[in-house]
Amino acid sequence: MEHTNIKKIVVLGPESTGKTTLCKNLAQHFNTLWVPEYAREYLETKGPKYNYDDLEKIAAGQLALEDKTAQEVENLNPKPCCLFIDTDMYVMKVWSEYVFGKCSQFILENIVARKYDLYLLCNIDVEWVRDALREYPDETPRKELMAIYTDVLANQTTPWQLISGNYDQRTAIAIKAVEELLKK
Repeated sequence: MEHTNIKKIVVLGPESTGKTTLCKNLAQHFNTLWVPEYAREYLETKGPKYNYDDLEKIAAGQLALEDKTAQEVENLNPKPCCLFIDTDMYVMKVWSEYVFGKCSQFILENIVARKYDLYLLCNIDVEWVRDALREYPDETPRKELMAIYTDVLANQTTPWQLISGNYDQRTAIAIKAVEELLKK
């Protein structure tokens, strides 16, 4: 679903890199809404064990939540504004391929179909924080996933910004990148 008045900014990266915190901070700063990561809701309801087929259900739930929130933003604010999205189909693709070695056609088709205005890639330079749904506390998979995300973004056409530093620095870098986008 296309929402032409809204600049869509996706926050992505490996787990435990501050994506949700950054989305919340940006939404508050720009007085708008943000889309949470649907996978968390899904896995908290279903349980932390998942299989390949669950990822397509999670992807569909993420897209539905994004569309619903984008419509809410348009209804609240008819002038151009932005929407911050914690996770998109690139995240689903990386997750699926990293864990299962393959990716569903549904996810791949939605990578092509969905258009975004900016990607913010959260670096792994913050401490990994344990929670029941996180899988990769070790440095090796974090580095591997960071390299995969960097490669994905380098090989697509939407502008992107690496977000590094402590949480305050990350927010400042992201605000500057979004402000530059909004000037265009």
